[in-house]
Amino acid sequence: MNFTTMIKARNIHKYYGDLHVLKGVNLTIDKGEVISIVGASGAGKTTLLQLLGTLDTISDSKDTQLIINDKNITSLSDKQLAKFRNENIGFIFQFHQLLPEFTALENVCIPAYIKNTSASEAEQNAKQLLDFLGLKDRYDHKPNELSGGEQQRVAVARALINNPKLIFADEPSGNLDSESAENLHNLFFKLRDEFGQTFVIVTHNEELANMADRKLTMVDGNIS
Repeated sequence: MNFTTMIKARNIHKYYGDLHVLKGVNLTIDKGEVISIVGASGAGKTTLLQLLGTLDTISDSKDTQLIINDKNITSLSDKQLAKFRNENIGFIFQFHQLLPEFTALENVCIPAYIKNTSASEAEQNAKQLLDFLGLKDRYDHKPNELSGGEQQRVAVARALINNPKLIFADEPSGNLDSESAENLHNLFFKLRDEFGQTFVIVTHNEELANMADRKLTMVDGNIS
């Protein structure tokens, strides 16, 4: 495996009962790439994202392989996997999934606390991210006091707090107005250029899909 590869997935299958959702997906993604995944609803996009993001388990199959950042994911225990995910992967969802009882700053700090980062360091890093994302005046605001675009940027900061190498985004701009969506899309590329992160983005937004370094189309459980 060469040093520029971030994800190497071979013969990835997923069954839910008798339903064969992913049918032997093969995929290689380089470090620093922005990849978009498009396709009709039910094609398997989100399922693939969850498997690559280690949120779900691959169905046993011969010759299956999933290597992320030089780590063989299929050989890790649940505890090792949770640690790997916390330290290496960030997630941005369509519905920001912020905890309503916490402020923007507290929401961003949560993954850092899980990593056992000290409170002072976590807060300092969270403030830097929120500043970078144009949310300097929103530290103490709870999600219901923020606009949709602001909530999604808080979610981006939370995804970035542990400085992950890899970020998975599932319909990240699906709930945003066109201006907020455009700002978010441009942000992904700014982050990649400044910090070298790899992005894998499932989207129905054609503009975002076409901005990516590569656009992959899923059809009936496989990449066409």
